[in-house]
Amino acid sequence: MLEFKRVLCAISLALAASAAVTSIVPPASQGVPASSDNTLDPNASTTDTDTIVQTVNIVDQKGGANDDTPPNQPVPETVVTAVDGELTAAGSSSSSTRKRSLTGVTTRSDLTRRIRTGYEQVFAGTGTGPNDRDASIQGTAYLTYTVVPNSTYSVDACLDFCTRVDGCVFANIYYEYNNDLLDFVFSEKSNLKCAIYGDVHSAAEKTNFGGQQLLPPPAGLTYIQQSSGFAATSLADPDVPDGYELVFGPTNGANNAPGYMGFVFLDKYDVDACAQQCNSRGADSVGGACQYFNIWRAVVNGNPTTYTCSMYYLPSDASTAVNYGQGDLVVTYSRGYRRKNYVVDGGFEGYTCDSNGNFCYAASYSDWVGTSAQGGTLDATVFHFTPYAHSGAGSVILGSATGVDNLAGTITPSSPLNTVAGKKYQISFFQQSTYSGPSLQANAFFEVHWNGDAVATVNPGFTPWKFYSFEVTAQGNDVFAIHGGKAPAWSFIDDIAIYEI
Repeated sequence: MLEFKRVLCAISLALAASAAVTSIVPPASQGVPASSDNTLDPNASTTDTDTIVQTVNIVDQKGGANDDTPPNQPVPETVVTAVDGELTAAGSSSSSTRKRSLTGVTTRSDLTRRIRTGYEQVFAGTGTGPNDRDASIQGTAYLTYTVVPNSTYSVDACLDFCTRVDGCVFANIYYEYNNDLLDFVFSEKSNLKCAIYGDVHSAAEKTNFGGQQLLPPPAGLTYIQQSSGFAATSLADPDVPDGYELVFGPTNGANNAPGYMGFVFLDKYDVDACAQQCNSRGADSVGGACQYFNIWRAVVNGNPTTYTCSMYYLPSDASTAVNYGQGDLVVTYSRGYRRKNYVVDGGFEGYTCDSNGNFCYAASYSDWVGTSAQGGTLDATVFHFTPYAHSGAGSVILGSATGVDNLAGTITPSSPLNTVAGKKYQISFFQQSTYSGPSLQANAFFEVHWNGDAVATVNPGFTPWKFYSFEVTAQGNDVFAIHGGKAPAWSFIDDIAIYEI
């Protein structure tokens, strides 16, 4: 009797499951999802130019060889001086510290990368007479300094030093007097300083006049003479960061574009550091991960002031680079870089309907292959239908699109990925499981597969569009797939991306 009850119970459950599959209008019949929250508005969140300009007006990241640091120090790592309108310690003139390191960044201050073909004089010094007084540069993108023989005004030695330091495009050479460290402590015993920079400066930025009492009275205050500036005459574009491609630039217009995530200021024009900021920026709950950055130099009243790194979850291009500045601020050296997506058409927009229709579906198309379980029907299906998509009109639905079975399906790119063995990648996408309502979507699930292995299993239940990301290590020519769905607990997938990290 007990065995008969078990069989009857099993039959009842099977009938209930069958009824659940067929009681909802399935996606293939153009049913309506119970919720479509968190879909992407492609025009939302444009660049906050006002906050950027306001922060430019208060940041102070000018530097020079005006402390007691010994000469020939390594170039410091690029540092962040402001984040979304808030100054860091490195961007505040009242702070005694200048450095907030970007851990792991190899410094390459590359407003432009110098090609060693010579220099030109930008400004001359005031002389070395008894009453001559001058000032050294206090400017952005300060790198380091050395001292050169002071038996003569050793311009060539200074420029040779600039040539040897990666990222140097400008040198300021000058005498500094009454500095006991230069005269007696440092081994070079020379007071002819050579300060180098990753940006070109003008005589208007000669604002460090000395004035320090380093030796006991009656010794005088420190002072400066014969401060001259020299800039490289031949420049080249910076190298493109790993995992990115150059979209435009350099131009004199910054992006004013949708998908804006925020900005940081950097103390040097460093595309690698900006790329790292984009890579590590927290995902937007609706837009997802950072996919694009715009780096540009702000010049205020003719003087370089800071280097802006603006980040976006929607890629942009030169067509939106229409912010040329405001008031005394001028945009210069603006470049845009897009992250390389190692999956083709992760938004499924390449699948379209015949005769420009707005609703159609298929198991596969040129870029993606949907596979059903044995005995299943359309368990992984590509749809062209805007109400089913997180953005655009394309998406994938896991679970029988026609509602005739409750088996899971698998979607995978049509070709292995062009990944590099040993490198780490971030898999990201949006998933929704709201179609059938809270009760019937309770069993929704999906798995992320990498070379046949499940690297994550998620049971989202009733969940509107939500961003997910997972880290994997490549073997080279890797195979990626998403498996899941169980009608009527369908899983909708959209905006898949795989980025190098």
